[in-house]
This record gives sequence, C-alpha cells and structure tokens, in this order.
Amino acid sequence: MAPPPLLHLKDIRLGFGGRPLLDGAELKVEPGERVCLVGRNGSGKSTLLKIAAGDIEPDAGERLVKPGVTIRYLPQEPDLSPFPSTLAYVEAGLAPGDDRHRALQLLNDLGLTGAESAAALSGGEVRRAALARVLAPQPDVLLLDEPTNHLDLPAIEWLETTLKAMRGALVVISHDRRFLETLSRATLWVDRGETRRLDKGFAAFEAWRDETLEQEETERHKLDRAIVREEHWVRYGVTARRKRNQRRMRELEGKRKQRREAKRQVGNVTFAGTEGEMSGKLVTEAVKVTKAFGGRAVVRDFSTRILRGDRVAFVGPNGAGKTTLVSLLMGTLAPDAGRVRLGKGLEIMTVDQARSTLDDRRTLKETLTDGGGDTLTVGGKPRHVMSYLKDFLFPPEQANTPVGALSGGERGRLALAKGLLLPSNVMVLDEPTNDLDLETLDLLEEMIDEYPGTVLLVSHDRDFIDRTATSVIASAGDGRWIEYAGGYTDMLAQRDRGGEAALVRERAEPAPRKAAAPAPSERAGPSAGRRKLSFRDRHALDTLPGRIAAHEADIARLEADLADAGLYVRDPARFAAATDALAAARAALAEAEDEWLRLEMLREEIGA
Repeated sequence: MAPPPLLHLKDIRLGFGGRPLLDGAELKVEPGERVCLVGRNGSGKSTLLKIAAGDIEPDAGERLVKPGVTIRYLPQEPDLSPFPSTLAYVEAGLAPGDDRHRALQLLNDLGLTGAESAAALSGGEVRRAALARVLAPQPDVLLLDEPTNHLDLPAIEWLETTLKAMRGALVVISHDRRFLETLSRATLWVDRGETRRLDKGFAAFEAWRDETLEQEETERHKLDRAIVREEHWVRYGVTARRKRNQRRMRELEGKRKQRREAKRQVGNVTFAGTEGEMSGKLVTEAVKVTKAFGGRAVVRDFSTRILRGDRVAFVGPNGAGKTTLVSLLMGTLAPDAGRVRLGKGLEIMTVDQARSTLDDRRTLKETLTDGGGDTLTVGGKPRHVMSYLKDFLFPPEQANTPVGALSGGERGRLALAKGLLLPSNVMVLDEPTNDLDLETLDLLEEMIDEYPGTVLLVSHDRDFIDRTATSVIASAGDGRWIEYAGGYTDMLAQRDRGGEAALVRERAEPAPRKAAAPAPSERAGPSAGRRKLSFRDRHALDTLPGRIAAHEADIARLEADLADAGLYVRDPARFAAATDALAAARAALAEAEDEWLRLEMLREEIGA
C-alpha cells in the first residue's frame, strides 16, 4: 500500500457572493514533489494555496496533513510590520530546534544583514526577507506564491539553485516561465473552479492545455449539433407528434442541461495600442553619457544608438540603475557628462513599476475617462468605457470599484489599459510582467511584436525578454553597461564565449568600415544564387494577409451569431449552417496562416 501524501486537499469548494471560485478542486503533494500551480488571474490559484497552508477554511472538502509534516507558505504580499527587524521576522518563523544560524545565513545570502527596519524596506527586500523566513526551517512542504516578484535576476537564479537542492516538496505559483520550467516536475491547472493534473513539468503544459481546450470546443460543437437534431425530431417527427417518446425527450433535456452547465473558458484580454505618428529613424542616441548619485556612478561613459522599431531590454540587479539609464535615454533626466540626442516626433508612453499613473481613490471608470463621460477615443475611434474595460477582463460591475481594491494583476492590466489610450510611437515598460498571468503575458508579447514603434523594456523575466527583445543592455557593474544582440539567452551565450559584448550596431560617431569578405566556408553554395521566390509565391505573400484578415472577420461574425442563445430554437437550420461555416472558416484560417508562415520562412532563408 502506497504511503499517504504529505498534504492532500480533497473536493475543495469555496465561493464568494454565490459564485463558486473552487468547485471540487484537488491537490495532492507527495514527498519531494515539484508542482507548479497555473491558471488565469482570478481562477483561484492563490486561494487554493492559502487553503493548503491552512490560512483559509473552505466551504466544503477536506485538508489532510500527514502527522509531523512541516508546511511553510510565502504569500504574495508578506507583512513585516509587526517586527522590529528582518532577523526578528525570519526567526519568528522558526520552530523549537530549528537552526537560528541558518536564518541569518539565508538573509546574508539574499543581500540583507538582519538589522533592516521593516518600515524602510523596498518591495524586493521584503520578498527576500520572506523567502529567508520560509526557507530557514527546511520544511517538508514549501508553498510559494509568486516568489520571483520584485526579485532581480541574480536573486532569481540564487532561488532556483536553492530550491533545486531542497529535499522537501514544492508547490509554486509564478508567471516566470523559465523559473517554472527549471523547477517543476508536475503541473496542476486551476480552470473554472476545477483542477486538472499533468504529470509533467511546465514545459509540456501549454501544448497540453491548448489540446484540452480544442477537444472541449469540439465536444461542445458536437453537443450543439445533437441538440439541434433532437429539437428537429421533437418539432417535425411524426412519431413524436403522436406519442412524444419520453426517453428521447429526457435525453434532449439532459443535453440542454449539459450545455447550460458547461463551464466556458474565460475570455482573453485584448491589447491594442493607440498608434501615434511615426517617429524619425533615430529614436535616441547617447554619447559617452555619465550619471552619478552621491558620488556613486550608476552610468559611466555609455554610448548607444536606438532606432525606430528596436525592442531594447535593460537587465541588471536591483539598484544597478536600469530606470536611471532609461530616463537618460528618454531625455527626462540630464546626464552629468556626455550628451543625449532625441529623435524627432517622439510620443512616449510609460508604464512604470509602481503603477504611479493610478490613483487608488478613483474608480476604474474615472481612471480611464479622467473623471468625465462614458466614451473613450481608442485608435482614433470612439469606444464606450464599459466595452474597453471588457477588453482587459474587467466586468461592467467592476467599473465603479476603487483602484485601491484591485489585485496586483488587475492593477497591471489597468495601468496598461490607461497607457494604451495615449497615442505613442515609443513605449517604456518598467516591469510590466509583475502579477500578470501567463495568458495575459502571451497577449502582451503579441502586442509588443505588432507595435510599429520602439519599445524600451525593464524586466527580470528571462523568457519574456527572449520572446520580445532584439537587443539587451546589461549592467556590468561599477556603472558600466554593455549592449548585446538578441535576447537574454543570446546575451548569456555571448558572455560565455568570452566576448566583452556583441555590439548591436555601430556606436555613436563610428568610423566607416568596409564590409569584410566572407570566409570560404561562409560563402553561399553553388545553388544558393539560383534560389528565389516564384511569382506565385510572391503573389501569395502579398495577398495572404488580406485573406487571413477576411477569415478572421468571418469567424468573428459567425461566433457572434452563435453566441445568441436563442438561435437554435428560432432557426435550427441557420444554427447548423453557421456551425458548419465556422468550422470551415477556422480550417481555412489555419491553412492560410500555415502557408504564410512557410513562405515567410522561405523568404527570410533566401534573404539570409
């Protein structure tokens, strides 16, 4: 007989205001397990973790803990206010017999002395002290809710190493894909109140999730078609009119009930920036820029040139001066030495880490409308504020909620919603990924990719940088900054090769150089010169975007028709035709997208 799990949540049910947040959720933690907890913002991940920690009592279900098992829980917002120092806070989490020297050692490893006053700590320092508190007792089960929030990259990498060496079990919630891929061996998906387990790490989750949702959609369409057939029989079947076969009537009612109770996937956020006038080719140029505070240089003799369309990520430890460097490049802070030249026609939109554009006393509606009216201008067109809020997953009833009552993820979405109303051709995003769920991060990445202007990004999320950045400016210590081509992984590879930097482009006032002749091994093969796109391929590349847009418009129209709950009753033939047309349109869209991708890759290969 298998030994009991260390921690087991069985059939957990919890609701707020009549709406079930968790409906039969399960969590089982075996010795040494590494489980990541994933799901949309608001799906109940943090609530389930609080129930596992014993901080919240569910409405129904069981929480079973093996006798003698120690559990430690890191909340999203640790509270250090009752404690005089960080060491006192960490020691309060120790049990009799725990090693007090380990508490101080962990604080030192995390860059703290233990004497810091809780009232004077930054967000990153609070997170470090809280991590020391939960790690010091070496628990059997460690529950972590967004442990990487506010941590810089060195601290994240230290935490990864420490957790990999830990003997106890781990359950973690995080938006950091790289962190989850490194640590997880199983994935628990919280979706529409239920939990589904995949006995593989996060790297396999997204493909499995998409396949699961696609299968659900297929089953839903099959159910809809079955209901249409049965209703047609009820109305027009001769036998039905004579004696109303009760078995088939019960089956029809069962199918209707099944469709009514089916839990639909929550909608997606829609990010669409308000495009400003095109800037000049040059966005900003820095030549031998230096900036110091209190005698300490945070930027020393730095030069770069950023052009229209660049996506530049700034990385380095907390306090290295990332925000200062961005402020210098955007002209909002004057250098002590050197010069900064800004391009023409810049319209800059900024979303800062503190979400300082938000006023906690205002409602969501007042935040977006600046206190007046119900209409916004988005992309030059009027939009009702309620409609715009829905694009960012805020229901209409939340429009009059004070900003101060929002969660971290909701504040992040609102700050983006407010910023994207402004016409811009340069976006400055300071830690935009904090508290956002993985699906919202995907859409933010797509928005950055499609944005026609320039993006300056401060982030500690390695995967996000890899997916969005065309270059990385990294702190090398002592005020020195080095620019690398590509994303975060490319930067590490260039460092590992021993090169000081792979420069993205010529620095300010470069000396003219002649292009070097390619080495014999790099010259094109005999057939390379003859490869080119055919006229048919070129024509397809030109016309496919329009066809894709047309298919997307057809899909949106058909989905709107099928969203009418009464359509199948009023006109079953139209419902069936719309269902078939939707399936055909989706297939045509997938085929067109695959063809465009094939041709685009071929074009790039030939160009290279």
